[in-house]
Amino acid sequence: MYRILLVEDDFALSAAIEKTLTDYGNEVRTITDFRNVTGEFSSYKPHLVLLDIMLPYYNGYHWCGEIRKISNVPIVFISSASDNMNIVTAIGLGGDDFISKPVDPTVLNAKVQAVLRRAYEISEAGGMPEFHGAFLNVHDASVIFGGKHIELTKNELRILQILLEHKGRIVSRDDLMNALWQSDLYVEENTLTVNVARLRKKLSENGLSDVIVTKPGSGYMIV
Repeated sequence: MYRILLVEDDFALSAAIEKTLTDYGNEVRTITDFRNVTGEFSSYKPHLVLLDIMLPYYNGYHWCGEIRKISNVPIVFISSASDNMNIVTAIGLGGDDFISKPVDPTVLNAKVQAVLRRAYEISEAGGMPEFHGAFLNVHDASVIFGGKHIELTKNELRILQILLEHKGRIVSRDDLMNALWQSDLYVEENTLTVNVARLRKKLSENGLSDVIVTKPGSGYMIV
């Protein structure tokens, strides 16, 4: 399930868009405070933003610029001002696509799903394992979530990689320690606990809470 933030001041239209997207299995939050779009963006951590151009207080171009200062999350503009100049401006400011009003529900969903696939789904070449709406990129040691790249240390990457290789199954502490420090006979058992705790904290601070489950006396798992 993807989280979509809808920034549209036509509430009849926003209700129709919300229904269309939720019917296709997405979660949608509609902005109500048009003075605090970035605040709601930061608290919701959406996978995609649907953004109207003509809005109260500040237009969509302004909010696109503000979001781009803090995130690379996909942004799709929706507007009745669909002349070439507005489309070029929207894409030039960091938009990923443009949907003209009146909105056709089928076209809307198709474009939204296409952008989400490009941004998050596992590509045949990339092979990034998915968990809790996030993706592990082993090539640059990062977790991709909500348009952000969460950088991992070598040990954090290896722990997450091993747990994802056995997703849904418990990985024992001994197996994890052997995979991380097989050449070092003098590593204290507490070292693994510290590494897992740091990884959990890093993920939680970026909106990925309760990803790694501890099974007392057995080990860890990702469900």
